[in-house]
Order: sequence, then C-alpha cells, then structure tokens
Amino acid sequence: MIVWTAIFCFLLTLVLTPLVKRLAIKIGAVDKPNQRKVHQRIMPRLGGLAIYLSTMAGLLIAMPMLNDVQNSVSIWPILIGATIIIITGVLDDMYELSPKVKLTGQIMAAVIVILGGVKVEFINLPFGGELNLGLMAVPLTFFWIIGITNAINLIDGLDGLAAGVSSIVLLTISTMAVLMGNTFVIIIGLILLASTVGFLFYNFHPAKIFMGDTGALFLGFMISVISILGFKNITVFSLLLPAIILGVPISDTLFAIIRRIVQKKPLSAPDKSHLHHCLLRLGFSHRKTVLIIYGMSALFGIAAIVLSKATLWSGVLIITLLLISIQFVAEKIGLIHENFQPMHNFVRKLANTRR
Repeated sequence: MIVWTAIFCFLLTLVLTPLVKRLAIKIGAVDKPNQRKVHQRIMPRLGGLAIYLSTMAGLLIAMPMLNDVQNSVSIWPILIGATIIIITGVLDDMYELSPKVKLTGQIMAAVIVILGGVKVEFINLPFGGELNLGLMAVPLTFFWIIGITNAINLIDGLDGLAAGVSSIVLLTISTMAVLMGNTFVIIIGLILLASTVGFLFYNFHPAKIFMGDTGALFLGFMISVISILGFKNITVFSLLLPAIILGVPISDTLFAIIRRIVQKKPLSAPDKSHLHHCLLRLGFSHRKTVLIIYGMSALFGIAAIVLSKATLWSGVLIITLLLISIQFVAEKIGLIHENFQPMHNFVRKLANTRR
C-alpha cells in the first residue's frame, strides 16, 4: 500500500509542477537575477507548492495506516505546522518577507509540533543508560527544527541542489527507519521522498522552475521533524545520527556562521561563499558542482547507517574521520576564507619539523 501511495505522489508531482509554474508566473512569484544569484534569467519559483500538495495528498491517503501505527505523536500537528510553513514560504516567494516575519512563521510551526508531542526527550549514552533532558527537551527540539529548516534553505542556491540533497537525506532516514522498524517514519519519509524526486524532473539543471522558499522551508521543516521521530530511541550516538545524515546543510550553515563572525558581518548577511559557490569558483560546472554535493551527502548518509551499527570505539573513529574530512575540505575550497587554513598550516609545520 505505501509503495503504491509513493508512486501516486511521484506522478502527482509530475502533473502539478507545470500547473504551479504557470501560477507562479501569473502571480509574480519569480526569481530575478542579481549579483548574488547564479541564474541569468527570470525564473518562476513556488515549486515547493507542488511538493507540499503531493505530500499532503499522500499522507491523507495513508492516514489509516498512520493511525494504526503505535506512535505517541499524532500526524495532525505535523500537517498543521507544515501548512504554516508553506503559507510563510508562498508569501515570501511572492513578496520577499523580512527575515523576522519568516522566522515568526517557523517559530509558530515549531511550537505546534512540539505541543503535539515531537520532542527529543532523552539522549542514549554510549556507555549505557540515558540522559533525560527534562526542561531542556523543548528548547533543544525547538532549535533543531528552526536550524534544520534554515539549513536546507541556505543550500538552495543551484538547480536541483536542495531537492537532490533532501532526497538523499530522506532516502537515508527512510532506510534507517526500515532497519529500526519505525513504520510511522517510513510512511512519511517515502511519501515525501517520492514527491521531491518528482519535482527534481523539472528542477535539475537546467531548471524549469525553482522550489523557492516554499519548498526549501517545507522540506527543511519536514526533515527536521521526522529525523527527531526516527532516532529518538536508537541505542548509540542517538543525537549524532540525524546531524550526520544532514552533514552537508549543517556544515555549510556552521561555516557560514563562522565566516560571518570572522569577517565581522551580520549573521543574516547574504554572500557568495557557500559550498556551491566555492566549487563553482574552483572551475566546476553547474551540473558537476551539484553532483559533487550529492556525492558528499550520500557519503554522510552511508556513514550514518554504518555508525548506527558501530561499536563505541569504531563509532568514535568514524566521527573523528568525518570531522577531519569536513575541516580539510572546508579549508581546501575556502569555505571560511581562502587564507583561513589552520589544519593545512599545522600539517605543513609538522612536515617541516620532521625534515
């Protein structure tokens, strides 16, 4: 049943996206080129509306299955929160809302799902036992939802980038949900994945339509929620697994924050130094840049799956190697600043000392 529902969502997105494209042009929800944008012509956005409508249709069809699953969280707060996010995204794609107004919409959506029971209530410790978060459960969940929602939005800078990375993340989460027997997350994850892949047919380079903030915020919000639902009961490194799966958008966001602090710029200031911008400056084509980032996201997903089955010390080794690799790549491509290379400088000094 869930497979047929996912196929239906995929086909529905294929049908809806051209209709949404016409709507975007008609109401003026278009993206105009500027010095910060990569595209050179006016493009319709609002494409995320097709993903949302397809996902909602799939979830309504799957409602009997979701209700039958033994789960402490109702689907309705998630649907209401997602709808608030969509309204926020549509208004932004039409009128370019201020960051404060967009954040207000995200806060409202996060509060609704938290009140609906979506919370990181405890962290399983690697040496056994668990750490009950108590009063910290709500703020930790809140900042996770807001952070991931915006992280997906920040990587939406090239044709097919946010949709492709989100698809890889959703495939990883769904795979791990299958391994863990979490039917609730499997259903939502596969429906969302099918809807997003359907949109990729129109969004991969050269794109015919952008997902806009409508899609990026919606995917970020939904991924943040199901990642909490999917990994709250895992036995080892429970808090790190969703962070590793989302390694590409999270690391890009963290380096953007560091970059703006180092350069003494406001955290909300836009720039052209994100991961995809750096790869383009190195000479990679638009398509190759997107595929490279897809590959990075897939590696993070594989690492998360391996980590979920790892022992304590092998898990520590995997995490250490990931952190070193992230720092090495960030310095190599100039993600913070072309002259900011502490790891490379350390390796050079070490090599010179041995000589």
